[in-house]
Order: sequence, then C-alpha cells, then structure tokens
Amino acid sequence: MAKPLVVSIPHNLGQAEAMRRLHGGMSGLKSQFGDKVASIDETWDGNRMDFRVGAMGQNVSGHLEVMQDQVRVEVQLPWILAMVAEKAKTFIQKQGTLLLEKK
Repeated sequence: MAKPLVVSIPHNLGQAEAMRRLHGGMSGLKSQFGDKVASIDETWDGNRMDFRVGAMGQNVSGHLEVMQDQVRVEVQLPWILAMVAEKAKTFIQKQGTLLLEKK
C-alpha cells in the first residue's frame, strides 16, 4: 500500500471556527467539481472528519483533523493517482485554504 499523502493547512481561526467552515465543505467541492466527482461521503467524529471521494473512476479515502492552528489532512491515494501526488497535495492545500479563508 502506498504511503499516505499528508498535508498541513495552517489557519488562525481557532478550532471551533475552522470546524464550522469545514462542515459541509466536501459537498461544496462536489458542486464546484461535479463533472469530475461522482460521490463524496463525509463523517464527523469530534474534530475528525473521515471522507471518501469517488472521482475519475477512482476512490480516494482519508481523514482530516482540525486543530487550533492547523488542519492536518491525510489521504490514501490509489496507486494510479499516487503518481501525481505532488499535484494532489497542491490541490488539497489550495482548496483547504479557500474553505478556511475569512468570509
């Protein structure tokens, strides 16, 4: 099994506000990238969200943990997508930062 892709996204929102902004954020990605994303499931348990995304014929799973000053995302990429891990990391950082930006 491939090593998980780990991304840390810093923020200065505090844990509660960061969690509020992230709740339902995966469904926002579905509306934004609906033509590429077949399914998105997210389950919260405290400050941890487990997720599974079906995209481009592949399933990607992982979890994120919301902390006081950062969000740590860990993603298990299927081998076919592991070859583009750096692009995936950049995408996760960009989308995570957009979700956490001050509104």
